[in-house]
Amino acid sequence: MRLDQMPYHSMPTLAVLPFRQFSIGWTWQLRALKLFPESQLSWKRYSYDNGSGHARAAVFTSYEEAIEAADEFNSRTSELVAQAVPDPVLQSSTALKVEKALTAARRIHAEEELMEREAIKRNAHLPRPNMQELELHNTMESLRQPLYQELERAPYLEIVAIPRFNMCLRRTEDQTWEQIGALSPKRSQICLREVTAKGFGLSGADHWGRTKAQIRALLLPRANQLLQLASVKQMLAEARMRGQRVVVCGGFVFWYEDDGVPRWVLKNTGGESSSDEGNTLWYEGTILSKNHGRIVVLPYIKENGEKVQGHTKNAPHDGKALPRHRDQYVTLPFEILDGDLMIGLFGELHYE
Repeated sequence: MRLDQMPYHSMPTLAVLPFRQFSIGWTWQLRALKLFPESQLSWKRYSYDNGSGHARAAVFTSYEEAIEAADEFNSRTSELVAQAVPDPVLQSSTALKVEKALTAARRIHAEEELMEREAIKRNAHLPRPNMQELELHNTMESLRQPLYQELERAPYLEIVAIPRFNMCLRRTEDQTWEQIGALSPKRSQICLREVTAKGFGLSGADHWGRTKAQIRALLLPRANQLLQLASVKQMLAEARMRGQRVVVCGGFVFWYEDDGVPRWVLKNTGGESSSDEGNTLWYEGTILSKNHGRIVVLPYIKENGEKVQGHTKNAPHDGKALPRHRDQYVTLPFEILDGDLMIGLFGELHYE
């Protein structure tokens, strides 16, 4: 198809980011953040001219390659916004929306990458199968090697996708596998999520948002171990010397509690709803804590420019958070560490 005949081609593209593409072998494909009337933004398929006027998708075999290409394109985002939105007031609002959309997508990818790494790591002790002992019922012998490679990486899997052969296999017994059909996009997605979910005893077929919430709760006790590390204690001591009582790192918050027994505790970050993960943070904002909730909602700026103060609360099914006495309300500044640090915190600490 010619590029000018592609759906939404006339809508300005302000930024691009890679998204997993399941229908063409689990590659990464750039998607375009398009500007629609009434300043609405939406992710749509991204295509470019192949040199003869026809559309070509930007497809990559790895996320690293894809994000490098996206970063190069996005270096022109400010210029593209100015070209597409002449009004200076709307320009500012649109730029904020673009930043929010990019932040949301990047956070989701970083969080899911961390969870997958931790799922594999916590099951590293499990025995690996012998490739020749794998029993393949109703399927091709050529699947033995790719199946073995998947189980070598994540031996706990009960369902495995083999994109190269467009096939999905299911474990029926300890070493016995059967074919359950071709890889539809939905089935591929479940198989990919199963690597993370099954590693925590959950299912990749369940609601992904609720599954990730359960994984966050499972990771919290592990993260609490960080408070015992000398290097983390030093980091937090330095934060206290700077007057900080809230240090944010990835999906966790180091929170200095002074309710009779001064100590650092760990809380989770969270928004008002699952769609708020990408809210643009208001770095000069503060957090007003009226209760002892385990969730910290960081200050953020709405799309209309309204600044919302941070606060504490409990998760939806935790019950009401224990309130603080009015005299004990605290308004706290916060500091955010490098987002990549959280992955290191479960392995080598980057600042050691």
